[in-house]
Amino acid sequence: MTQGVDINTATAEQLDEIPQLKGHGFEIVRYRGERGNFTELRQLEEVPGLAGHTQGLEAILIFT
Repeated sequence: MTQGVDINTATAEQLDEIPQLKGHGFEIVRYRGERGNFTELRQLEEVPGLAGHTQGLEAILIFT
């Protein structure tokens, strides 16, 4: 899975399949549940452990 993953509907397991997000799927889903859907890539920087690790994800993630 390397393209077209919806950050707002993907499971933790699906997110963990993306190399840059591996091991952070649970935190992303938890964050999304607490704060609502992601609307832009920069919001991923707020997820614990992802600050500075989002480069290149704009080509992979969809924000619906």
